[in-house]
Amino acid sequence: MMQTKPFRQTRWRLAFWYAVVMGFILSLCGFGVYQVMIYAHLVAIDQELKSVTRTLHNSIEPNLKQAGRLEPIFQQLLPDICSAQISCHTQTIYRQEYHTSTERSIFSTLYQGNYYYIRFVDSSGRLIALAGLQPEGLPLTVGQEVWQTLKDQQGDRYHQMSLPLHTQNNQSWGYIQVGRSLKDLDSRLNALKLFLGLGLPITVLLVGGSSWWLAGLAMQPINQSYQQMKQFTADAAHELRTPVAAIQAVTESVLRMSYLSESEARDTLQNVASQNHRLAEMIEDLLLLSRLEEQKILTPQVPWCLNDLVSDLVEEFADMAFAAKVMLTSEVRVRESLYVVGDENQLYRLVSNLITNAIKYTPAGGQITVVLDRSNGHALIEVRDTGIGIAPEEQTRIFERFYRVSSDRSRSSGGAGLGLAIASAIVQAHGGSLTLQSELGKGSTFTIRLPSISK
Repeated sequence: MMQTKPFRQTRWRLAFWYAVVMGFILSLCGFGVYQVMIYAHLVAIDQELKSVTRTLHNSIEPNLKQAGRLEPIFQQLLPDICSAQISCHTQTIYRQEYHTSTERSIFSTLYQGNYYYIRFVDSSGRLIALAGLQPEGLPLTVGQEVWQTLKDQQGDRYHQMSLPLHTQNNQSWGYIQVGRSLKDLDSRLNALKLFLGLGLPITVLLVGGSSWWLAGLAMQPINQSYQQMKQFTADAAHELRTPVAAIQAVTESVLRMSYLSESEARDTLQNVASQNHRLAEMIEDLLLLSRLEEQKILTPQVPWCLNDLVSDLVEEFADMAFAAKVMLTSEVRVRESLYVVGDENQLYRLVSNLITNAIKYTPAGGQITVVLDRSNGHALIEVRDTGIGIAPEEQTRIFERFYRVSSDRSRSSGGAGLGLAIASAIVQAHGGSLTLQSELGKGSTFTIRLPSISK
C-alpha cells in the first residue's frame, strides 16, 4: 500500500529515534561490560599479587639480620635473584625440594608466563636486588602507597604491591616490591575495545534497519485506517453530492423559468423533497454507523423473540418481494422460541437490511429464504438467496462503508452502500458475528450469529 509523505517521515523518525535510544542503551551496556571485565581481572590480579607478595614477605622477614644485606633465604626462595651491584651471568635452578607445597605453588607463578618481577629496595629508594622479569625503564618508587601502577619505556603497564621489611631486631630493612605485567590484560581490553568499537556501530545499523521495518509494520494499520478514512471521505462526498446536485439543478431550472404552473411547482417540490429525503437518510445512516462503531449507543438489555421478528419481517417484505417477482419464505428449525438480549429496532434494522439486499440482487423467479436456527448456545438467522452472488475477491470488502461490488451491484439498484456496514456494526454491538458465503451467479447466504438466552 502506497504511504503518504507524513507516514514516510514518521516512519523514518521512529526508526531514527529507536536506533538512537537502542544505541545509547547498547553503549551503556558495552561500557558496563567493559568496566566489569576490568574490575574482575584486576581483582583476580590483586588477589594473586597479594598472595605472592605476602608469602615472600612472611618467608623472608623472619630471616633478616642486617639492613640491606641479602641473606641465604633470598637465594633459596628466588633462585634467579641478582644483586644490584653484580651482574648475574648464571642462574641457579629453582629447586622445589627446598620449599613447602604452598610455597612451591605460589612461587611457581613467578616463573610462568614471564609476568612477575621482584625488587628489594632500601628505605632511601636504592635498588638492592631484583628477580624474575626485568622491565626496562621501570621507575623505582618508595613510599607509603601499597598499590601502584607503573609504566616502562615501552609504555607497558605493571601493577605493583610494596610491603616494608624489618630485621629481627625490628629495624627497617627496606621494601619488597612485587609487580605483575598488565600486558595480557591490556591486550584483552584492547580486543574488547575493538570489538565494541566495530560491533556497536554495526549493531546500531542493524537495529536501525530492523526498527525501520518494524515501524512500517506498526504503522501499517494506521496507514490502512488513514487510507480508509480518505476513501470514506471521498465516497461520502460523492454520495452527498448526488442529491445536492439534483436539488441545485431543479432549483436553478425553476429560477430560470418566467412562469411556473401549480402542477409544475408541485412536481418540483416533490423532486426536491425526494432528494432531501435521500440526503437525510444518508446522513442519519452515517450518524448511526458512527455511533455504533464508537459504542456511543447503549444497547438496551431487553430480551426479544427472534421467532416473532423473523415472521414479522417476512410478512412485511412480502409485497416488495412480490413486486420484484421473487419468492420470500421463512424456515424455523427450532420448536421453542429463541430469545436474544438487545435493541429491537437495531435487530429489526439488521435483518431488514439483509432481506432488502437479497430482494434487490435476486433476479425475477428467484427465491429468498430466512432461516431461524440454534447452534451451540447461539441463535442463527440465515438470509439465503439465489441471486447474482459475490465474487471471492469482493467478499472481504462487502461490509465496508459505501462499498459496492461492480457490475450488477451498482448505483442503479439504489442505496448508498451503507446497509451491510450498518448490519455488521449492529451485530458487533450485540456481541455476535455476521458472515457471508457466496458463489458468483448462484446466490449468497448471510449468517447472523447472536448469543441466545433461555426464557
